[in-house]
Amino acid sequence: MEAITYVYLAGIDNSGPDHWQAMWHARSDNGVWVEHEAWEAPVRDVWVKDLDDVLRSIEGPKVLIAHSLGCTVLTEWATEHQDEGVVGALVVAMPDVHGSNFPKAALGFDVPRHGTLPFLTVVVASEDDPFGYSTPVDRQAVAERLGAQLVEVGRKGHINASSGLGDWSEGWSIFGEHFLG
Repeated sequence: MEAITYVYLAGIDNSGPDHWQAMWHARSDNGVWVEHEAWEAPVRDVWVKDLDDVLRSIEGPKVLIAHSLGCTVLTEWATEHQDEGVVGALVVAMPDVHGSNFPKAALGFDVPRHGTLPFLTVVVASEDDPFGYSTPVDRQAVAERLGAQLVEVGRKGHINASSGLGDWSEGWSIFGEHFLG
């Protein structure tokens, strides 16, 4: 069986060393980080192209591990691109682009065009995410629109370094259950 490459998509300002996403990436031999020139000023078309360029450079199967704005970049990429090598996506703390806390510096994300994703997708959501969808009904609707399974993890804030999750073993268990067989 061909090795799977894990493709990490961070949100605005990137995921620093205390973020679970960076910790997972650091411990894996088969991970690729999607880099952006302007982490503090994301532009939809630029970030989508960055993702597409990385995916095109990787042979074989890929699983995307996205956090925050990286989730939106993933869904936006899927509206315009296709890569048969993408076999799954873990979508963690997807932001509500119309929410009052959505970063004003993020340009071009205000009209999300995402629909059903053509690969296994798991949406992980926290009930008190200040950037996420505010109600269980909203979170379920987003998961359904993506054709994804929703996993609610209780009150974990934005599921980031500020949430104090460290390596986030609960998330690794969720990932393992769905993507590691």
